[in-house]
Amino acid sequence: MKTTQPPLTRRRFLRVVTTSAAVAATRRWPGLAAASEKPRAHKTILSFYCDDTSPYTAGAKAFQTFLDFCAEHHIAGESSVILGMGGHAMTRNSTDEERAFLQQVQRAWDCGIDSHMELMTHHGLFDFDANHETKDAVHEGLWIHEPDVTAEQYEHYFSNIIAEAGRAGIRLTGLTWPGCGCEKCKQRYAALRAAGPKEPNPEFWKALLSLAKQGKFRSRTVPCFFDASETKGDIHEKAADGPCAVFDLMPNANDRFGTWTNSPDKVNADYYLSADGKSGILARHIEAGAPYALWYSHWQGLNPAKGVGWRAFVMVIERIQTHLRDRVVWMRPSDITNRYHAAGGWSFLDAMG
Repeated sequence: MKTTQPPLTRRRFLRVVTTSAAVAATRRWPGLAAASEKPRAHKTILSFYCDDTSPYTAGAKAFQTFLDFCAEHHIAGESSVILGMGGHAMTRNSTDEERAFLQQVQRAWDCGIDSHMELMTHHGLFDFDANHETKDAVHEGLWIHEPDVTAEQYEHYFSNIIAEAGRAGIRLTGLTWPGCGCEKCKQRYAALRAAGPKEPNPEFWKALLSLAKQGKFRSRTVPCFFDASETKGDIHEKAADGPCAVFDLMPNANDRFGTWTNSPDKVNADYYLSADGKSGILARHIEAGAPYALWYSHWQGLNPAKGVGWRAFVMVIERIQTHLRDRVVWMRPSDITNRYHAAGGWSFLDAMG
């Protein structure tokens, strides 16, 4: 997400709920009782999303440092790639910095990191023939919700993004919704909400499934990041056909690494896990028997060069390794959805006890 554009929707309703995360997790997954009721029978999956990743915030070297850290510590998650954020396709007539960044994105998978499209521009729809953002075009995040867009239109647009990634040797793994807080989008979102629940157009999910069936994504399942909730986080199947499926894989922990504003007052390692490993949302989810603990973050705050949350991120990983090593297993979001779909639910966790 561009720092000049105040985010809306997803970020506004991803609030901390007062209900205990432990109690809610037990209710959400009744087959997985809390540790206080019986011994835990499985490890908890850990993962994360990192939105807004680009070479413009902190440079390609910062992304290399991030990937090196993930590989060294054997952690797994997702970092978005926004190929048209600079106003043109990063894969064409690239600057040296853009080329260096794309080289790092190529190696992200080998470092344990998925690469989701956060659409093409995180702003207006892109003209792939002219190689620029369309003037006065509807913004991509809002377009996903517009009820009159067809599955064919969505599929055509997403196919172009996938093709651009292919130019750089990058295989995309999923999709992250680019929220927007401009006045025009806010007004249109309000109108959509007045007509009913603000959900993506069902044709959007159909388009992603079609592309998965064609082998356009790296794997047969497509994890997406839309909603999040500390207490109601879950995985929701949106479309499926045989071995292929599309999921909204919700984070159940928030961003305390500086957010998109890169603000020091929004950094808190203890939120995730205390220094003694006994408290924090990750500990609560594990004790509640939740199948996964997944947080979201933003490159503006997380990046190692300028991000105020980088040291906290490193601290959280060190605490996990110190206190939770035997109780968790790291997975990319695409690994989670692949295993979930193949098993028809969370039963695959039993083999990780």
